[in-house]
Amino acid sequence: MSKVGSGVVRLRGKDGLKAVDYYLVVPVLTMTIIGLYVLQRVLSKGYAAYPGNYYRQIVATVGGVIAALIISLLDEHLLKVVGRIIYAAALFLLILVPIDGYSLAGVWGADSWLKLPVIGNFQPSELAKIGLVMLAADIFEQMHNKEVTMLKGFGKMAAVYAPPMLLILAQPDFGTAMVIVFTFICMLFAWGVRYRYFLLAFSSFVVIVVPLVWSFYLKPYQKERILSLLFQGSSPQSEYNLQQSQLAIASGGLSGNHTGILTPVPVKESDFIFAAISEHMGFIGTTTVIILAFFFLCRCLYVAAKVKSKSCSYMMTGFTGYFAFHFIENMGMAVGLLPITGIPLPFMSLGGTAMLINFMAFGVMLNISINRNM
Repeated sequence: MSKVGSGVVRLRGKDGLKAVDYYLVVPVLTMTIIGLYVLQRVLSKGYAAYPGNYYRQIVATVGGVIAALIISLLDEHLLKVVGRIIYAAALFLLILVPIDGYSLAGVWGADSWLKLPVIGNFQPSELAKIGLVMLAADIFEQMHNKEVTMLKGFGKMAAVYAPPMLLILAQPDFGTAMVIVFTFICMLFAWGVRYRYFLLAFSSFVVIVVPLVWSFYLKPYQKERILSLLFQGSSPQSEYNLQQSQLAIASGGLSGNHTGILTPVPVKESDFIFAAISEHMGFIGTTTVIILAFFFLCRCLYVAAKVKSKSCSYMMTGFTGYFAFHFIENMGMAVGLLPITGIPLPFMSLGGTAMLINFMAFGVMLNISINRNM
């Protein structure tokens, strides 16, 4: 091991690089390259901010890769420290969101961004996803090892989750809140919750929480999106984005749309990037992305099952759930199988914050896989 600075932070050397799980690296880098290729094709067609927005995406990608590399080479015991730092930073930034005087609510329907020097627009809720997974994994390990009682453990869990969740829901950012809940459920299953308890909780959620969310939290346009999914044709205005996305996907054919006549799809560079992949790369491109995502998630679950540390196993499971939710929701809403939400496609959608955060999460996963192989 090589020492950096005073020796408090230690990085693995050549041994760490030799232990890298390339079954994780190759799918992620391949999806990233495909994403950059498609984004260039999309952004170059009439986007006023091009090429500046594309260059920023490249910078965010390079920065993310460097961050992932650094995190992956940290000693395992430092992951808990990193998790606490990320959580504290995310909570501090989330508190600043409603009081900083900067808002994109008129554009995106939620006040979720900060205007930071040099970095520009930054979404703290993305950072909170990582911090919550890492802290929750530590608490689950404490409960597994009987270091804390179940009651105390879930009390600590509530204290960790409540502040960021309340701040995120107040923005309001229901999509991010759903991702956080899903990752928690994934770790809960890995920890060993009994199915009957889950079914009881799920039943209570459906009977009690869903009506309350529908009546008091969801905005009219969000309700219309859900109703239009269940009853197609009930709201043509709400279905416009979906119809355009489906037309773009269909126009891709086998290897892409080569006519030069492209289908206008709102937010094609981000929320509906999957439609753009089909439009420019066809059935071959979308199938490749689906296979890469599926292989990546399967490999993540394999590593989670094989790693010795319970904390790392829970962490790997949580991040797998995090990426799985994004992949499934983004692709599903593009083809009309799931409600439309502002969930980007990991490593491919436009957005510097999402790209950086995805690679940071990936760096933690690489760190865990390296520990297993060393």
